[in-house]
Amino acid sequence: MTDYYKNNPLIHRDRRLGKSTSEWVRSFACEDLKPLIVCRGPIRKEAMDVYEEMGITHYGILLSEKDSIVYPNALAPELRQLTDSTRVHRVPDYSGASKEERIERINQIIQAAKDNGYDSIFAGYGFMAEDDEFVAAIEKAGLKFIGPCSHTQTSAGKKDEAKRTALRVNVSVTPGIDNVTARTLVKKHPTRAKLLALVKAEGLVCDAKVLKDDKLSLEDLADHILFASYAKGIDLYSIEELGAQVQTEVAGLFRKHPQSRFRIKAIGGGGGKGQRILGGSLLVKKNASEADINKAASEAPGLVREVLNEVKANGVGDNKNVLVELNIEQTRHNEIQLLGNGEWCVTLGGRDCSLQMHEQKLLEISVTQESLALEIDKAKKAGNKVVAKALETDLKVLVRMEEEAARFGQAVGLDSASTFECIVDRDRHYFMEVNTRIQVEHRVSELCYSLKFTNPKDKKDFFIVESLVEAMALLARHKTRLPKPERIPRFGAGAEARLNATDASLSPHAGGMIRYWTKPIEGEIRDDQGICMPNPDTGQFMRYRVAGAYDSNIALLLTKGEDRLASYEHLSRVICNMKIRGTDLATNLDFHYGLVNWFLGNGVMAKPTTRFVVPYLTLVSLLKEEASRIDPVYAFLQMKKNYAARMTELFADQPERLAEEKKNISELLDRKGTLITRPMEALLDNPHLLSGWLSINQKNFRLDKGKMTWLRNPMVILDETYSYLNMANKPGEPAAEVIWGHDNELLQAALRFYAHLRQLFKLEKDDYFKLNELLLKEKPQAGLSKEDWASIQASHAGYEAGLELLGIIFLIAEKTRFWELRVEADLEVTIPEFLNDAELQGRMKKTLVPPPTTKADEIVSLCGGMYYAQEAPGLPLFVSEGMHFEKGQPLYIIEVMKMFNKVLAPFSGTIDKILLERGDGVIVSKGQPLFKVSPDEKFVEVDPQELERERRSQTAEYLKLIY
Repeated sequence: MTDYYKNNPLIHRDRRLGKSTSEWVRSFACEDLKPLIVCRGPIRKEAMDVYEEMGITHYGILLSEKDSIVYPNALAPELRQLTDSTRVHRVPDYSGASKEERIERINQIIQAAKDNGYDSIFAGYGFMAEDDEFVAAIEKAGLKFIGPCSHTQTSAGKKDEAKRTALRVNVSVTPGIDNVTARTLVKKHPTRAKLLALVKAEGLVCDAKVLKDDKLSLEDLADHILFASYAKGIDLYSIEELGAQVQTEVAGLFRKHPQSRFRIKAIGGGGGKGQRILGGSLLVKKNASEADINKAASEAPGLVREVLNEVKANGVGDNKNVLVELNIEQTRHNEIQLLGNGEWCVTLGGRDCSLQMHEQKLLEISVTQESLALEIDKAKKAGNKVVAKALETDLKVLVRMEEEAARFGQAVGLDSASTFECIVDRDRHYFMEVNTRIQVEHRVSELCYSLKFTNPKDKKDFFIVESLVEAMALLARHKTRLPKPERIPRFGAGAEARLNATDASLSPHAGGMIRYWTKPIEGEIRDDQGICMPNPDTGQFMRYRVAGAYDSNIALLLTKGEDRLASYEHLSRVICNMKIRGTDLATNLDFHYGLVNWFLGNGVMAKPTTRFVVPYLTLVSLLKEEASRIDPVYAFLQMKKNYAARMTELFADQPERLAEEKKNISELLDRKGTLITRPMEALLDNPHLLSGWLSINQKNFRLDKGKMTWLRNPMVILDETYSYLNMANKPGEPAAEVIWGHDNELLQAALRFYAHLRQLFKLEKDDYFKLNELLLKEKPQAGLSKEDWASIQASHAGYEAGLELLGIIFLIAEKTRFWELRVEADLEVTIPEFLNDAELQGRMKKTLVPPPTTKADEIVSLCGGMYYAQEAPGLPLFVSEGMHFEKGQPLYIIEVMKMFNKVLAPFSGTIDKILLERGDGVIVSKGQPLFKVSPDEKFVEVDPQELERERRSQTAEYLKLIY
């Protein structure tokens, strides 16, 4: 049996060019490269695998103490592969918590490389990978950086510089401001003379030509002076002054762009970190007053501080510039994969990353010219002009984005892998930023294209590269010697789901222990930093703790297909077959299963925007709220009574027959009880699974005035439901996780019965409606005798009996307006207005994941993480003993998985006692009491018996609709 974790043909191969028979190909061998890997996560394990496959024997890794000392059982699993301890180099952490620590860490890394014979450094997709100072220090030390050079990092990696470069090379950009720090300095020193006096007073080293240029604008002069201050390590303005300037600028932008929100982005942010959006209150106001605008803008100073804290750019001498950009609401997030060697630059298609939440990408799919052309052709052949037109628009936008991306890469001298990110608004696109590093989702592009490097003197002499990590190593080793490659289509589509340590509402959930994980199936790529590598001595799975010190990602799950539909279908199979279990472990696996099946049911070519996920989660929460009111076992028992009542009506004048029929139907339904109720309970207990099931079954029924009619055979649907829930019959699996034996016998007998009838009547599997009409006829069909016909009709009635109970699930969808979130004919996604209601979204988040159980006089931590009692050192505490607080007022900040979350008061009250001894940097656990409080209002406890009565009453109301 193939081990698809260690020997996956999709990602593992012999990459040793030095073994080629071609002298030209051998000249590009990299066996002599000696890289030090200074990142963690899936990319570290991937780099180790690729380097070994390239024949690189002398590589090493950096290992944080957090991986081995601070968090028990979080020991880097890669050490099961790299057993040579001399190639493992320990540091306190990977990047340092302050500017001073960062500089110290840079020096430690460079010294470790020199002392241990490494000639290059690979930083993956962590923050260090985009740190131009880090890269410059590496180059200065005579080492290679496996990634874009420091010049490219400065001109493309810093968001403000990248935007200016984009404007210079005629790339579309979003409206906004890219030099707010310069404006802050000009506000403080408003004339040329005062700015020059500042240079002299602070002893700054500036270019004399720039200082003498009278034509240079004050803002450009201020920018030049600011860069000199960064070099000296001093501040020329305070964070408070910067915040005030951003507030002024935002207020002006609100006036210029009514009913708009704006995004504040730290120039060194990435991966969703260092970004905040403000102005939500103005979206619904057609004529916002000055008071409205000023109130919305007043949030800016606090948000500026938050983004700088998050990217650790709040130290003295740090470049604290932020971008202020128009937040284009109905947009998709697309990105183009770039690769260059400083002389040429190629694109490898696009990726749609619109399915995200809190700026964190969740599901990424490939977008290529070949795949769009294929879908356009399909739509035209099907006579679907609306779909064809919508996809043609996407193709035109993609072509333009790839052209602009290549032009940008050429302009900055891109000499490795980078990503050109855009927001797409129907037939328009705007440049957003460039990530001067390999992206988390890079394998999506690898699945769609390979790179063919051909000998310029002999077209038959070439080699193929299928890995961007391999390409980056080749570029670091050989640079301009590498000829411009040709991109070769590989598979039609690729998809990636990020398996994260989050709860059902997608909030980070740190500290869980993984104790078991099923092995990958064929066609699955699982990048999990080595968690699934077994114990080398026993072959057993080794437990792994998901530490809160890092981001929430556990693994990347990828699939490919001939088209997007096939890649989604296989991703659904991968997630369905995956089981990951542990202690206090929460993941978004069920969310992904529901989401993928939502698209399979509604259309995989749909165009969701970046605003899709929160309304979708709100809808899933509504499903949970309504499903929790249903008791399927009570429903089944009431259904039995209903059948008994029907028998009484039919045979009231035949006492003996009545008793027999009642007994028969009771026994029949009892045999089907768990067959029907077990999958119902599984769906009703998990709203994410319920969402996916409803989506793929939405065309299998019809509602007429509240009454449900099956359009497909309900026994077939029941069989598919067991497969959907991964509960199909599997020998050796625990009985609690699969269909029970007697239920499976009954189900299989029913399926064989209907297969025989279809063959008898020459019908297809989905011709259930025709079959049902035939079976309602009194006259025997297909030459059958009266006795056989009666027997068939009786069997049909018996097999169908009780399956109407499944109709309750469809009625739940109808009541929650589930079908109103839909894909239109032009592939745009309609989000019903009620799902955008902020109050409903907040309430439903608590429905999806109820807050920790607590006493009425306590406030407890919503999740585990690092507790902070103030916005930043030196600022006032959020709360103090004896203080009264209002609902919605900030109480504390919790840092979990590298994200800072400001926690707001769920009610009004008074702080009686703060229960933590230290105020900042304290690790707290989920549900840990933080404050003793006196609420303004008394909490009323709900009677469990009353809840059960309400549940049965609600169930009874649904039963009325299906009978």
